[in-house]
Amino acid sequence: MKTSLRAALMLTALGAALPAFAADPVKIGMITTLSGPAGYLGADIRDGFALAMKDGTLGGVPVELMVEDDALKPGQGRQIAERFMTNEDVKLFTGIVFSNVAGATVPDIVDNGGFYVSANAAPSNMAGEECHENYFAIAWQNDSLHESGGLVANELGYENAFILAPNYQAGKDALTGFKRTFKGEIAGEIYTRLDQTDFAAEMAQIRAANPAMVYQFHPGGLGIAFMRQYQQAGLLGTIPMVVSEPSLDAVILKAVGDAALGINVGSHWNADFDNEANKTFVAAWEQAYGADRPITTYAEQGYEVGLLYASALEATGGDIADEDAFREALRAADFASPRGNFSFGPNQHPVEDWFALEVVAGPDGTPMLQTKSKVVENYGDFYSEDCQM
Repeated sequence: MKTSLRAALMLTALGAALPAFAADPVKIGMITTLSGPAGYLGADIRDGFALAMKDGTLGGVPVELMVEDDALKPGQGRQIAERFMTNEDVKLFTGIVFSNVAGATVPDIVDNGGFYVSANAAPSNMAGEECHENYFAIAWQNDSLHESGGLVANELGYENAFILAPNYQAGKDALTGFKRTFKGEIAGEIYTRLDQTDFAAEMAQIRAANPAMVYQFHPGGLGIAFMRQYQQAGLLGTIPMVVSEPSLDAVILKAVGDAALGINVGSHWNADFDNEANKTFVAAWEQAYGADRPITTYAEQGYEVGLLYASALEATGGDIADEDAFREALRAADFASPRGNFSFGPNQHPVEDWFALEVVAGPDGTPMLQTKSKVVENYGDFYSEDCQM
C-alpha cells in the first residue's frame, strides 16, 4: 500500500445528503509510521481511525483523512506537518507512533494554531511544563503505561528486576515509570538502540544477573526480535517476564506463539473487555479486516481518536475556526470508550484504569491475552501538576 493514502482515504460521502453546517470536508492530517518493522503500528492506528468514520463523516461532519508515512524519521514527520499546514490548511492532526517523531513535530503543529490528538506517543516533557492547550493524549502518558507494569510486578511479588528499553524518549520514560512504582530492587538496567535487532549481548547480561524477573519495553518489530531471542537463549522458561502492552501486542503474540504463555502484561485495554463500546469496536474490526488480522492496542487507540474527534465535531457543528469552543468539546471527551472508564486530567492526558493481563491458552489452544484483574483505577499521571495552561 502506498504511504500517501490521501486519495484512498478521502472518505467524503459523495452523493449523500450532507449536513448544512459542513460545506467543505474538515481535513485531518494523520502522520504515522507505515514502513519498516514498526509499520503495522501506524497501519493499525490508521485503520482503527477509519472504523470510527461513518460514511466519510465524524459526528455527522464530512471529513477528509490525509495519511502519510513518517518512516520513523523525526525530520520527515515535521516536513509532512509543515506541508499539510501550509499547502492544505490542515488544523487537526493525529497518528504519530514514536515519541522522537512527536517531539520534532507536535510543537510546530500546536504553536501554529493546530490541534494534535495523540493516539500513542505521549512523552513526559509534553505532559508537564511543556504542555499545550491544543495538545491531547488519548491513550496514556508514557510513564503511566510502565507504572502499570511496576504495579503488576508488585502484585506478583517480585523482589528485583532487570529492565531494558530503547534509548529514546519513550524508552527513558518507560524505565522511569517502571521504577517509580516498582517496590523491588533493580538488578540491571540497559538502554538498547531503537534500530537494534540482535540482543545477544543483552541476553548474556540478563543471564549473568539472574534476576527474579525481566521488564522490557520493545514495541513492534523490536518486540518480536527480543521475545524470540529471549526464548532462543533459554531464558523464557527460567526468568519470568512482565511487560507493558506495546511489548506484547496481538501481532507480537501471534509471532511468538506458545513461548509467550505465562507472560504478564500491564495494559489500559484488552479485546476481552466486557462493555458495549468495546464489543462494538471488536466486532467492527473483525468484520472489516477479518479474523486473520489481529486486533491491537494501536487499532483501539486510532479508533478512540476518531471517536473523540467525532464528539467534538458534532458538538461544534464542524466549526473548527472557533478554537476555544472546539477545545472545550475535546476536553469534554463525550464518547463511550472501549476501555471503559476515561476522562481527561488537567494536562489533557487520560485519567483511567489499568489492568493486569496474562498470556493463556485460548479455547482452541492458541495463546491469547486474558484480563486477570484491575491494578489501579482513576489513575492520572505524574506530570499533570507541572502543567500550567
